[in-house]
Amino acid sequence: MAPTLLPLRSATSRWVFAMLAMGAAALAGAQQAATPVAGERGVNEWLMRMQEASRLRSYVGTFVVSSSTGSMSSARIWHAGDAGQQIERVEVLTGAPRSTFRRNDEVVTFLPEHRVVRTERREALGLFPNLLKSSDTSIPEFYGARRVGAERVAGFDADVVQLIPRDALRFGYRVWSEKRSGLVVKLQTLDAEGVVLEQAAFSELQLDAPLRADKLAQMMAPPHGWRVERSDVVKTSPAAEGWALRTAVAGFKPLSCYKRSAAAGAPAGSIHWIFSDGLASVSLFVEPFDRARHGQEGMLAAGATQTLTRRMDEWWLTVVGEVPPQTLKAFAQSLERRK
Repeated sequence: MAPTLLPLRSATSRWVFAMLAMGAAALAGAQQAATPVAGERGVNEWLMRMQEASRLRSYVGTFVVSSSTGSMSSARIWHAGDAGQQIERVEVLTGAPRSTFRRNDEVVTFLPEHRVVRTERREALGLFPNLLKSSDTSIPEFYGARRVGAERVAGFDADVVQLIPRDALRFGYRVWSEKRSGLVVKLQTLDAEGVVLEQAAFSELQLDAPLRADKLAQMMAPPHGWRVERSDVVKTSPAAEGWALRTAVAGFKPLSCYKRSAAAGAPAGSIHWIFSDGLASVSLFVEPFDRARHGQEGMLAAGATQTLTRRMDEWWLTVVGEVPPQTLKAFAQSLERRK
């Protein structure tokens, strides 16, 4: 059962909210750590180029997300950015109507069927078209990279790059990077046997579109008569909430931890703890156990996203990530209550 702390994102939004970059510090760090083989780009050099393209280029396009389970979703995206500001508009084309704007970490979602506008602060943790989730420069310890060919995607020539995991705790990726700019135009998540678990790709793309960030920002104002709902999430630390990991999961470093107040509808003590290895992310949702709401323990797979649920005495744990099941189990087994 999905945690009440924060809603699990749909496949579309999970890919969309990677448009933000992590800043010049991340680029500088990656550049220092890059150790390419003679004549080839190293993994950080490839990622740095892709990240810069996703930050600084304006583009309009339609992208489609599909998974091995047969699910498919699509959205239209408008993105404008410079060194100081990233802003995009995303119009979902499948399912219930929804329009989402993001300006740096500010997210505004319009739900026309309910005449509701939701506002919140949210970190960028998706994968498409910006792969990097943090300024972590240890990525080469856990992934290798090699160019495996060239193809055309949405009318653009692209290098095909394989990101190969060095252990069984993470998935691999096949990335199509537009030759001229470096922008990721297609991405596949692969399991250990090379089977495609999930794919995101532009079906149509206009690079260097004449977009103005201020015009997109003006569209973020709530329409007259719509109800505005504001998220009541505050930053905290696992130690302050009484939680810790006995043993770190190799490569995954804590990024942030949040809690939601009881006034916002979450049970007291609920937290959301986020980890990343620089590419993949894992979220730990912990809340008080409620027999009426929480179902059976188990593991669920939906494309590249794996979900583990488990009872821990008087607590209910949900672990979610685009990682193999054994990675989620490692987090669940290491989590402990300290107070």
